Amino acid sequence: MTVSGKLITRNYGNFRGVDFSNRKDEVNVYRSPDALNMWKNYKNTSGKCVETRPDIELLAEYSDTIFGLFFYDYGGTTHKIVHSGTNLYDDDTVIYSNMNEEKSMYFIYENKLYIKDGINYLVYNGTTITDVVGYIPTTSISRSPLGGGTIYEDVNILSPYRYNTFVGDGESTSYYLDAQELDSTYTPEVTDTEGNTYTVTSFDYTLGVVTLSTAPGVPLTDGQDNVKIKFKRTIPGEADKILKSTLLEVFDNRVFFSGNPDYPNYIWHSSLDDPTYCSDLDYYTEGVDDSNIKAIVSGNNALWVLKEPSQSNTTIFYHNPVIDSTYGKIYPSVHSSISTGCVSSGINFNDTICFLSDRGLEAITGDVTTEQTLMHRSSLIDNRLLNEPDYEKAFFVEWEGYLVTIIGNKMYLADSKMYSQVNDHSEYEWFYFEFKQEIVGAIVKNGILYLSTKETINDVEKNRIYTLTNKEETREVESYWTTIDDEFGYPQYQKTTNKKGCVVDIEGKQVTLYAKVDNKAYEKIDEYKIAKGYVVPRIKEKKWKALQLKFYSKKPFNLYSSTLEAYIGSYIKR
Repeated sequence: MTVSGKLITRNYGNFRGVDFSNRKDEVNVYRSPDALNMWKNYKNTSGKCVETRPDIELLAEYSDTIFGLFFYDYGGTTHKIVHSGTNLYDDDTVIYSNMNEEKSMYFIYENKLYIKDGINYLVYNGTTITDVVGYIPTTSISRSPLGGGTIYEDVNILSPYRYNTFVGDGESTSYYLDAQELDSTYTPEVTDTEGNTYTVTSFDYTLGVVTLSTAPGVPLTDGQDNVKIKFKRTIPGEADKILKSTLLEVFDNRVFFSGNPDYPNYIWHSSLDDPTYCSDLDYYTEGVDDSNIKAIVSGNNALWVLKEPSQSNTTIFYHNPVIDSTYGKIYPSVHSSISTGCVSSGINFNDTICFLSDRGLEAITGDVTTEQTLMHRSSLIDNRLLNEPDYEKAFFVEWEGYLVTIIGNKMYLADSKMYSQVNDHSEYEWFYFEFKQEIVGAIVKNGILYLSTKETINDVEKNRIYTLTNKEETREVESYWTTIDDEFGYPQYQKTTNKKGCVVDIEGKQVTLYAKVDNKAYEKIDEYKIAKGYVVPRIKEKKWKALQLKFYSKKPFNLYSSTLEAYIGSYIKR
């Protein structure tokens, strides 16, 4: 069958995202093999086109590296809390000056802001910031002066203080505590239920015996505790289990902590509804090796613990709440059926647990109580993503329905509204942004994306916070979209464009169209100013094998579709 002279029409539209796989013969016409700073803005254009990303607008500048940015609503006002260098700012006011110069994390409980930075565990109520003061547990009750009684509450590793309560007998002045080797520098405090305070005449801190000047009386109700003793027993390094943790996650009304370099495969959790109380028994080890925990993520009614790759292939664990007859609610560690490790970070994205492995973005699917399955989600960008020099420093933020992976000055955006079939399974469609600044942190508040950055201007380091904005009068973003290197379905034939057969539906103040044939450089076709609707470029190219279009601008533009016609010629000469 002769095809010479046949007119072929290519329609480029319904754009879905990028494909950086370099599989020239497999890239679909609705994807771009090379696009920059273009995305689908479902809020403004309902995803009908690809358009230039928002520009950035300077919000604030700080003298030191920004390690954390949080927002705290208090008293009808939103407070911008910034961790820069060793300082913590509420808007422009320094409220704390001994921060660790490492990434910090936060959560809000009972309208108080809690902050962890790998050294400190702080609480801020909008007026005063302090170290978290640990709840003081009553470790024994119903004790006689000589001891005994009932174990009541666990030791709190966040507090060196404890209470014991006793039933006074009206005669004894010596009271035996439930612990020994106590702090010699702290004299126990003794009170009774009637508000009386007792003088301690001697204190054997080795044996844990307190001697009083007078004997407390007997209780008004027989057998009821009426004497309370507060004492102190500091265990070196105990509080550091929480203080040195660098990861936290709120799950099941408890705060879970991990990332302590001294305990790389441990997690701890607080008591129910009390972030100041961490029992010395409420911890779990994840696997038999000490490979590092990279992320803890809640989702699918479980807490997921994502560890780095290890020789034992025990890398992904999960915890479900279980009621134990002795200990109450516990969270036993269960090894999942997944052996692929996490190399940087994890996130719950639309109720799917996602993390970065050494192969790209992975998603955990399946019933948590049966068998979990790992699905790859980034085949379309892996060729570029995995070659990022700081890949293992990548972090996530969720914004406008996208899972945004941030590495250095790059953003890879996974579209939650668009899936594609790759190798017989569903994967995300992707877009790609670049910035001039290195992005060191990101957070979303009221739909606005805030970026913490580091940049050098005139040899001076600048640490700044930007917001993304669509203000048309100030937007200056270089962006482009290329079509596939198109052989029009006939790679063995030469083609010639129909010079009247190109139509582009585009909007923008200044958009330039380029065309490239075979391995030649791009050539400028035309420039369109104040374009709104269809334009008809004149593309005159002869005897080419493949042709590619590039739409470029330094001003915002929207690309809806493009149509290109070509005539089939003779066979390509070899």
